[in-house]
Amino acid sequence: MVKTDATILIIDDDEDILLSAKLVLKKHYSTIITRNNPKEINQIISKEQIDVIVLDMNYRIGFNDGKEGLYWLKHILSINPKMVVILMTAYGEVELAVNAIKLGAFDFILKPWTNEKLLATIHAGLTLSRSNHKNSILKHTNDALLKSNEQKFGPIIGDSKKMQAVMNTIKKVSTTDANVIILGENGTGKQHLAREIHKNSLQKKGPFIHVDLGSLSESLFESELFGHKKGAFTDAHEDKPGRFEMAQDGTLFLDEIGNLPINLQSKLLTVLQDRKTSRLGEGIERTFNARLLFATNAPIHEWVAEGKFRQDLLFRINTVEITIPPLRDRPEDIVDFINHYLNIFAEKYQKSHLKITSDAMKVLQSHNWPGNVREIQHTLERGVIMADGNEIKPADFNLTIIPKEKDTLSDKFDNLNLQEIEKLLVQKAIDKHEGNISKAAKELGLTRAALYRRLEKFNL
Repeated sequence: MVKTDATILIIDDDEDILLSAKLVLKKHYSTIITRNNPKEINQIISKEQIDVIVLDMNYRIGFNDGKEGLYWLKHILSINPKMVVILMTAYGEVELAVNAIKLGAFDFILKPWTNEKLLATIHAGLTLSRSNHKNSILKHTNDALLKSNEQKFGPIIGDSKKMQAVMNTIKKVSTTDANVIILGENGTGKQHLAREIHKNSLQKKGPFIHVDLGSLSESLFESELFGHKKGAFTDAHEDKPGRFEMAQDGTLFLDEIGNLPINLQSKLLTVLQDRKTSRLGEGIERTFNARLLFATNAPIHEWVAEGKFRQDLLFRINTVEITIPPLRDRPEDIVDFINHYLNIFAEKYQKSHLKITSDAMKVLQSHNWPGNVREIQHTLERGVIMADGNEIKPADFNLTIIPKEKDTLSDKFDNLNLQEIEKLLVQKAIDKHEGNISKAAKELGLTRAALYRRLEKFNL
């Protein structure tokens, strides 16, 4: 007989009852835990993933009113409202059974039981328990997917030799389970590329879960990635699966991994090596089965040499390394991006008649595009919005051409417009620190959030 992989907890003060139940159930279920004292409940459910609890109603000699059983039932459900609890008693008053079920008990067993009744009740309870667990993960997964998919991702654009080389690598790695790290400047489309790998992978029917590690504080890191148990910290009002659980049988994309502090790199490395996670507030280890993709705009190999990033973690995550070239290194792709976003925004704003004048096209083609694809996207949307009549003119884009050959900021301050100067300073800081937001923000005297707002404001 093949046993069902499940953990059943039985609590009764009668050792004979515990032994009898265990002898019956161990033939059918992988793990049977028995205890004679309900005060051990907290310790057990914090360390074990319990599927069904079978709970006696009475524990004090001479008391048969079931109050202790009801107390512990309410206690269990206060910890986990979805826990399946089956109560049992030798005193089968109907009123007591009704009260227990009203409080949230799944079912009620009278002692002495028949083995058929015991097995049937636990099987039904296990079915509900598995359904509750699956629904909980699906709910959180769907929430994450809805948030992630607010931005639509179209086809990969680019016929240049450099992009064709990237796409050739994607074809080779997509159908494997190899860890992939995607390198590239801000705005080059690293998440877009990760989604393309997922779309062509063996896990394509599973979820694609995106996590921006650069935006996670140390206090949120474990909760977001590994999940938490209700009550694990002040705002933990319910059990919550982590992103590793949500990505089961799909793809987990860990973005901005270069900005992860050293101590958190160590925690992540352990999880990747063991392929197990534990929710905050629990001692239960959960295995995960998800394809792992990573990305960063940081000079990750230099950071390893400088001791800013763990070499063993880099070895773990970059079985295959893909670098997306910036737009300035593949100018032949710029026109394709311009036409792509012109069509999208002309349709969105019901201006399908719009054309870009030759002068405006020259401005777009001569621009250095420090913000890469993201900057083109915002620039074309602004041009469509601002255009009057049937044409988009250079002024509609409001692009500032940054001279490529000038070395000092003072050379660029001929125009004393404060916004233009601020834009130049922000761009200078981003270039100096090779896209590292944390370092650029520190040098500018800004918070990361404030710098992100300025990048959005200036379309950088």
